[in-house]
Amino acid sequence: MLNRTHEGAFHKIGPEHLNRYMQEFTGNHNVREQGTVAKMTALVSGLVGKRIMYRDLIADQGQLSGTRS
Repeated sequence: MLNRTHEGAFHKIGPEHLNRYMQEFTGNHNVREQGTVAKMTALVSGLVGKRIMYRDLIADQGQLSGTRS
């Protein structure tokens, strides 16, 4: 299923963001049997009080130097 997702939605997965892709895939897989309203309700309730800054999104994730391009 992961390979199909890679070919269908994410055509190029860089090593610096692989963990984020895996988290998204895992989360989608775990809620695959829920209805749309239940998914949206869980998403919105999870966003309350959260804020992600761009600098945090692109921060080094402990990768070896040279893996980011």
